[in-house]
Amino acid sequence: MSEEDPISVALKEEQVSPNEAPRLSVLQWFRTNLFSNWANAILTVLGLVAAFLMLRGVLNFVFSENREWVAVRTNLRALMTLSYPESQYVRVWVALGFVVGLAGLSAGIWSDWGGVPVRRLATWLMGAGALIAICVIVREPSVIIGTDGKVVRTIEGSPLRESFVDAMFDRSSWWIAAVILLATGAGLWSRFSRPVRGRWRRLRSELPITSVVFVGIGLVILSLWVVPYGHYAFVDGTYIAESGTTVAFSTQMPWTVMWVLLGLAFLVGRFLRSSRYVGMAKGGSNMLWLISPFALFWVVLRDPALDYGHVLSTDLPMGLAFGLLGGALLWLLTRNNIGEIGRITATALLVFAVFNWVAAFFGWYPMLQKARISFLLLALAALLAPNFIGEVAKRRQLVLGWLGVMALVHYLATMINTPSTVDLQSDEFLGGLGLTLFVAVIVVILSFPLGVLLALGRTSKFPIFRMLSTSYIEVIRGVPLISVLIFFSVMVPLFLPDGMELAELAAVLTGYTLFSAAYLAENVRGGLQSITKGQYEAADAIGLTSAQRTGFIVLPQALTVSIPQLVGQVISSFKETSLLAIIGLFDFLRVANSVIPAQSEFMGVKREGILVVAMIYFFFNFIISKYSQRLERRVGLGER
Repeated sequence: MSEEDPISVALKEEQVSPNEAPRLSVLQWFRTNLFSNWANAILTVLGLVAAFLMLRGVLNFVFSENREWVAVRTNLRALMTLSYPESQYVRVWVALGFVVGLAGLSAGIWSDWGGVPVRRLATWLMGAGALIAICVIVREPSVIIGTDGKVVRTIEGSPLRESFVDAMFDRSSWWIAAVILLATGAGLWSRFSRPVRGRWRRLRSELPITSVVFVGIGLVILSLWVVPYGHYAFVDGTYIAESGTTVAFSTQMPWTVMWVLLGLAFLVGRFLRSSRYVGMAKGGSNMLWLISPFALFWVVLRDPALDYGHVLSTDLPMGLAFGLLGGALLWLLTRNNIGEIGRITATALLVFAVFNWVAAFFGWYPMLQKARISFLLLALAALLAPNFIGEVAKRRQLVLGWLGVMALVHYLATMINTPSTVDLQSDEFLGGLGLTLFVAVIVVILSFPLGVLLALGRTSKFPIFRMLSTSYIEVIRGVPLISVLIFFSVMVPLFLPDGMELAELAAVLTGYTLFSAAYLAENVRGGLQSITKGQYEAADAIGLTSAQRTGFIVLPQALTVSIPQLVGQVISSFKETSLLAIIGLFDFLRVANSVIPAQSEFMGVKREGILVVAMIYFFFNFIISKYSQRLERRVGLGER
């Protein structure tokens, strides 16, 4: 009698539908997926041997006595923010606290994040414990250090290593961690499982994923108070290295406050989600995410020294004039009987706005930059005005949006153009991971709408828009990013008129945004091409305008289809910030590769810092990728 297939046995015992994934035991899973035939068995064995050798090499490299991880511990602050003064570091914590609070608020407002099956969580814990135990065993014994602090060597000159048993005793803390994880996972497994027909079958018990994440972060922060990570830092030019102690209180307390703030903000978000203000809360959270990078960087971290006399005499009157007069003009342009006068007025405003920039280039007459920007925004709003003609509510929506945009633009322009009060130790305002994240976030925020417009222009029926968009995209995609960054950093300032300057960071953001928008436009265009002709015909049949058809029918479907490509572009934008070092900015890769090895205490130490940078890149990209997969499941992407 032939032996039955494991999947058939599982289907019979579990009594599940053939369309559902069968629940296999561990041995059945290994037999079905890894050892189903001789070829798979040989490949599996070879893969395990290769994985063993790679794991052993990585562990021996990381835990080698030649590695100077003290250099990374001491320079953690430099890796995060470079030369931001310690006396004003509270601003960094305030900015981080705002982001953490906004993240908790958004998580509470926007979605029920679901749960994690207890059996899966138990599997993760036991897997982590088993991995730690394997790593402890695989890593070779440590070399013996003599009383003089040097490596003890044999007669042949090779380093003398401790015995395997002594190595296992020296790594007792790792064994304790492995045992705790294994015991916790096994306890959860046995608590939420029961025997059915001689096999273990899980109950449908789940833990909220938000609770799992919150508790996990809490345990990490708790370790700052109890685990002797050591205290390493540069204080007033003095090198501090205190092993066997916990981290400084100035690190413990802020992170604990962040954890509490995250929980409180999440509870507030859950309350708002069940209230009648949920719509306003969602809109407000989205607006804060868009505004916060600009406000936190140029307002909170820079702490501008405002000249209130100039603000009251120039900045405030200009902002009110553009807001009120522009709002009145838009109200008139959205009247039902405006006719062709509205389009003529919008075109005239656009011509005047462009002329202001041409005049600035040739220096014909002086004008504040925010006035030129405001005229250009007013012209664009006037071009959009025909889409708001009709009901009073729609007209009011356009006017209120204009007032909000003017308030934000003039406020940020005033703050950016005001000198900072931060006492910098170098010419760089902010560096390290803070600069990397800021550039990546700003580029993504600015390039997304520009990329969508370019994609719409390339698929437009109007030849002028199609030709301009296509030319721009092909030219930008034909040159590497570093060429674009160097051009905007070195060449563009040479063409600016006298009195006009382009800061290094502004040049980088401009060039990188234009580069990223070209690639993002092609991703969106792929989504636009997936929309069938019937969708356009249906929109025309119910009387939608071109703008309504694009905004309510075409773009939502196109962007949904383009989620994998868009997320890939976000990840690429984040990783390519490493090129900032070539044009002189101090991102955290340059800090690890150039700043730390130049210190007298850690001369030439590079490998440790670069490995940490690689891990940070992987962490952020992995989180983005996993969230993308969750978003694809929520919108049903790929399902029929």
